[in-house]
Amino acid sequence: MIGVLLVDDQPMVRAGLALVLRSRPDIEVVGECDHGGEVVAAVARWKPDVVCMDVQMPVVDGIEATRRVRAAGGPPVCVLTTFGDEQMLWSAVDAGAAGFELKSATPENLIEAVRTVASGGTWIDGTLLGPILDSYRRLTRPPTRADDRAATLTERELDVLRLMARGASNREIAERLHLAESTVKTHVGGLFAKLDARDRAAAIVFAYDAGLVNPGG
Repeated sequence: MIGVLLVDDQPMVRAGLALVLRSRPDIEVVGECDHGGEVVAAVARWKPDVVCMDVQMPVVDGIEATRRVRAAGGPPVCVLTTFGDEQMLWSAVDAGAAGFELKSATPENLIEAVRTVASGGTWIDGTLLGPILDSYRRLTRPPTRADDRAATLTERELDVLRLMARGASNREIAERLHLAESTVKTHVGGLFAKLDARDRAAAIVFAYDAGLVNPGG
């Protein structure tokens, strides 16, 4: 059972999200918050497997709340947004969010995002990928440097990165490549170091930007 904490300042939005998530037998909404300032305490109380986090909220916004959850060693966060502001998206990446989904997404996409993030994978809605890449190109290294970093990866690290970019968790990557999960973790750590990526989301953005994975492929 996947425990979900919903964080949104609009009760009707939370009710709609809860209705969608509770329609699946493997997902349970364990708690709700109406602003980011409540999230860390709520995580400690309800111990969810994933946090679905709105971005624009009073008191403490979703970006800062995500940063606090990750700093406290909390569960992965899937950011839910109604817009594609690239600065906001990159701020969410920097804060440590593992999932990025639109509130206008289909119920099936929301459910898949929650399952993927809860299992240790990373989810990026295809509509948001363009703005994230645009921001990445401006705020980080130029393409020539990105190509140089890609060339430092071993074939096995490239295999791991490509599967990671498709949302696979370490366990799923291990099964697909017939490796021990501990070996996959070693490869993930190695490619993080080579790419200077702080987490899975940043590594996945790099993979798309460098052309190692195609958005629709």
